[in-house]
Parts: sequence; C-alpha cells; structure tokens
Amino acid sequence: MKKLILAIATISLVISCGKSKKNENTATEETTKEQVVNVYTHRHYEPDQNIFKMFEDKTGIKVKVINASADELIQKMKMEGKQSPADVLITVDAGRLSRAKDEGLLQSIESEVLEKNIPAHLQDVDNQWFGLTKRARIIAYAKDRVKPEDLSSYEALVDEKWKGKILVRSSANIYNQSLMASIIANDGEEAAKTWAEGIVANMARSPKGSDRDQVKAVVAGEGDIAIVNSYYIGKMLNSPDAEEVKTAQQIGLFFPNQEDRGTHINVSGAGVAKYAPNKENAIQFIEFLIGKEAQQVFTEANYEYPVLESVEPVKDIQAWGDFKEDTLGLNKLGENNKKAVLIFDAAGWK
Repeated sequence: MKKLILAIATISLVISCGKSKKNENTATEETTKEQVVNVYTHRHYEPDQNIFKMFEDKTGIKVKVINASADELIQKMKMEGKQSPADVLITVDAGRLSRAKDEGLLQSIESEVLEKNIPAHLQDVDNQWFGLTKRARIIAYAKDRVKPEDLSSYEALVDEKWKGKILVRSSANIYNQSLMASIIANDGEEAAKTWAEGIVANMARSPKGSDRDQVKAVVAGEGDIAIVNSYYIGKMLNSPDAEEVKTAQQIGLFFPNQEDRGTHINVSGAGVAKYAPNKENAIQFIEFLIGKEAQQVFTEANYEYPVLESVEPVKDIQAWGDFKEDTLGLNKLGENNKKAVLIFDAAGWK
C-alpha cells in the first residue's frame, strides 16, 4: 500500500511540474512576442520614415508600413474586413479621413494626450481621427504683377479684375473639394455656387497639374495668381532643383480672409483602424506623432505647420508671418464633400 501511495505521489509531482513548465514557456512566449504596429499610410515623405524609426528606438515597437494612395488603402481595408492587419490609417486631408470614418474603417479611442494637445477643430468629434500636421490653402501671386493689397479673400477672387488670371488644379483634387466644403459651411450653398462659377469664369486655363505646376505657371506668365497649399512653397524653396528654387522665389504668399474667419486650414491625420490587432500600440504610435520630437521633424523636413502649439514652425514658415486660421471644425469638410463635388460639376469646374 505504501509503495502504491508513493507511486501516485510521484506521478502527480511529474504532472504538476509538466504543467508548470508549460505555463512558464507560454508566459515567456507571450512576453517575447514581437511588438508591432501596422501602419497604412498615404504620406510618401522620406522624413516620415525617420519619425517611424524614432518611435521604434524609443518604444521597441516595430513599425510595419504599407504605402499607397488614400483610395487604395481605404479599398484595401474594406476588402480585408475583420481580417485586416491595419492598426493605423494615415492620410492627408480631413475629407479623406471623414471618408474612412463613414466607411466604418476607424474606431473611437480614448487618449487624454491627443484630446488635450490637438486643437478641437483639428480632430474628429467622435475621436476617430486626429490631425497630425496643418497646411494652409493660400494664394500664390506673381510679385512683379500683383500687389498684396489687391488681394483679400477667397470670395473676392470672383471679381472681374482677375478674369483670365487664376490658376488652380482640378475639382477632382481633394484639397479643392475641402476648400469648397469650407465655403459651403461658412457662406452657404448658394454663395458657394456663385463662387465656383466666378472662379471658372476667371480661370487662366483649364485646370491641370499639381499645386507646384500652378506656381510654375504663374511664373511662366500663364496667370497671375494660384490657389495652392502652403507647404509646397516651402518644399520648392528648399528643392535640390535650382529651377524650382528660382521659381518659388518669384512668387509672394497671401493668406486670405484675415479680416473675417481666417485662412482655410486642412490636415494630414491618423486614426486607429476598426479591427486593429494592436490597438494599444496604435494609440501609443499616434500619441508619439503629435509629440514635440516628431512635430519638429514634420515642420523642419516637410514645411508643414505643427498641430502641437508649443512647437515653433520652421524658420522658412515663420518668414511668411503669423496669420489667422479658420477654426471651422474639420468634420464639416467631410459632411459637405458630396455637395462640393456637385457644385463643381454644375459650375463646369473640370
């Protein structure tokens, strides 16, 4: 009997030790599992990769990046559904961020860091996306043909004195759609229709090309003024292409609507994906992007305005002077996007 009891005790001890060892191995596997954040990004700037490396070095979390256009990324996330590996979506323009939200591709998150440090008008009302950088939609003008005192607001560009002198890109461009959406929100649909028709009547040529192409066309004498995003001017002034630098030096910058609501502002921004497998890493990653270290790189390397107010814009941007920005909630850009497209079509803005 004593031998039987001893045998049973020995077997129990072996089983117990086996379970303990298995649990220990499982715990070790969990703690040594690679920490990652999967980032789907529309931004194609090299400095962003440096910021991602800074995040990896600081946190030990590996940043895995998928680069594509906003439309491609949104479609990819829709097709992947619940199986999507995406943790974070980064894109430019609040209109695109709103589109991703409307498609059910993002989720609301709680982050005191983001809510406290990003101005309210630059983040989604449901905490599904947050602005990372700011761009101003400005007027670039030929210094030798236009005086800044001749300019005032977006609305004033419909004046006959600008007939045949305005250069602007296609209505299919999201930057123009968001500018139109802001005019709808601020002035009403009827005024927006009148504005679109007036701009079309004053165009120097049919819309084509990028914002840089509009600036080049101004200097070439095809028109006198262009509607462009501010950061393109910074990039041209610091371009390795001497001709681009020379071109940018020949234009002046004007910030519209300083006497009323302020200049239209848009953002590049980020949101946590609806089915993010690494949600906490995703939140930590976005929080890092609006920290001082990353914000400084955004402005110094890409000539964007920081969303973090404690960070000074790069000197090239400071040289343009302070300006009043429109504090319209950027959710309105997404809400009015369809109306903007319809107004463009009706006005014949190609």
